[in-house]
Amino acid sequence: QVQLVESGGGAVQPGGSLRLSCAASGVIFSIFDMGWYRQAPGKQRELVATINPSSSISYSDISYSDSVKGRFTISRDNAKNTVYLEMNSLKPEDTAVYYCYAQRTYSPFDDYWGQGTQVTIST
Repeated sequence: QVQLVESGGGAVQPGGSLRLSCAASGVIFSIFDMGWYRQAPGKQRELVATINPSSSISYSDISYSDSVKGRFTISRDNAKNTVYLEMNSLKPEDTAVYYCYAQRTYSPFDDYWGQGTQVTIST
């Protein structure tokens, strides 16, 4: 059974930082693309960042949404079956539930979601 468990959410002031973690179990982690999505109240879920299975910085294929580029950093540790999202210079508009996402890199391209972790940015 595949499980993705997020942690690290919380409430911080604007300009602050948080580090989210997502621990995967029940999967061969190194064959899954991993990503972070977020959903703010009344809005659609949106992509934040993705990272391919390579844990090598030289071969990592990483993408970010324009709204977080330069402030957020996604990384993964295949030995720990964990993906991270380092979030800096947080803004009130970053407030959302953040979801971890995993998708197999080949057929059947099955995908999975975590339960989400709340991130709140306010004074």
